[in-house]
Amino acid sequence: MADRTILHCDCNGFYASVECLLHPEYRNVPMAVCGDPESRHGVILAKNEPAKRYGIQTAETVWQALRKCPQLALAPPHRAEYVKYSRLVNEIYLRYTDQVEPFSIDESWLDVTGSGLLFGSGPEIADELRRVVEEETGLTISVGVSFNKTFAKLGSDYKKPNATTVLSRESYRRLLYPLPVERFLYVGESAGERLRRAGIHTIGDLAQARRERLVELLGKSGGDLWDMANGLDNAPVRRFGESREVKSVGNGMTFRRDLLGMQDIRLAISVLADSAAARMRRHHLRCTTVQVTIRSPNFHTITRQKRLPAPTALAADLRTAAIELIRAVWNEHAPIRMLTVTGSGMVPEEDAGEQLDFFDMGAAEKREKQEHLESALDAIREKFGRDALSFGSVLRNDLGIGSYKNRKEE
Repeated sequence: MADRTILHCDCNGFYASVECLLHPEYRNVPMAVCGDPESRHGVILAKNEPAKRYGIQTAETVWQALRKCPQLALAPPHRAEYVKYSRLVNEIYLRYTDQVEPFSIDESWLDVTGSGLLFGSGPEIADELRRVVEEETGLTISVGVSFNKTFAKLGSDYKKPNATTVLSRESYRRLLYPLPVERFLYVGESAGERLRRAGIHTIGDLAQARRERLVELLGKSGGDLWDMANGLDNAPVRRFGESREVKSVGNGMTFRRDLLGMQDIRLAISVLADSAAARMRRHHLRCTTVQVTIRSPNFHTITRQKRLPAPTALAADLRTAAIELIRAVWNEHAPIRMLTVTGSGMVPEEDAGEQLDFFDMGAAEKREKQEHLESALDAIREKFGRDALSFGSVLRNDLGIGSYKNRKEE
């Protein structure tokens, strides 16, 4: 069977590039797009090429960036414009194939296996896309060309800006295997640390390790990483607009001040669980697992999860499980900068039936009342807006909690 031809197209410094199109005065000076420092969302979201020369890094704090480059121009994000440009770029991709799968607002995979007779080889299509996108939108893209999605993504990251990189069956080992293991797709800080402790320092080390050893270290994801590093990723590129299976639903928030004590934690968990549960009900899904991610002011992050006794989309269940997890792993007097509550292990609501305990009909009645209550909240919010009803304790809090627009959905 012949190899597929997969492209991964990545807009270079997307937010910053759009801002430079909107404000030409930014083009030749170091600039960065950032959140609002006053509300503690003061991190760098994107930077232009002049800012990169000062070592400005995405996700570092604004004050760290200003220490490196005091004259750094800071721009607030304009998300509606980013969505508009993302749509324009994807419309260009769709001229070449209907198999266009956005990975994020500024990245998409394209399967151009069937486009060769019309548009040429994978590298030729990649170069043409780079030219057309720049001519029609003013943005530049970097493109990876390979025989699967993983290597195409790594190819677009390999050389920037405005470059085409081909990772063929003949070249991928030579180009990728010397790179640090943290450069591999889905290897985060925690996984990278565990791999390095096990003597796995490069992508080549990852590929040459025993698959069973990686499963011991990282669970199922370790086996997936081994498969991908050895070129065994066969995932298809979805057609544009094809719905993606919802595997988890969560909400997270970085607070205006650190959470201190259980009163703050309960308030934050209540709001996040309420929002996540409402989204599950909109999707007609139930979760079987609750996960909590906690980040301290010095950016130390831990994630813990627990299996639920039955599938649920009730905020009350998510809240109870999340608070139990926090009590088990966190000193309630230690400050918390960010919290995320996520439901995973999703099942359709029609498949989420549970065996009721004949001797605990009181609990069943209580659960039914809670379901009616939360469904009523959904109906009111549907009619009057998502912020129409909230918890009384949310009023006049100083954490920045109080509106859905402050929360990050996953």
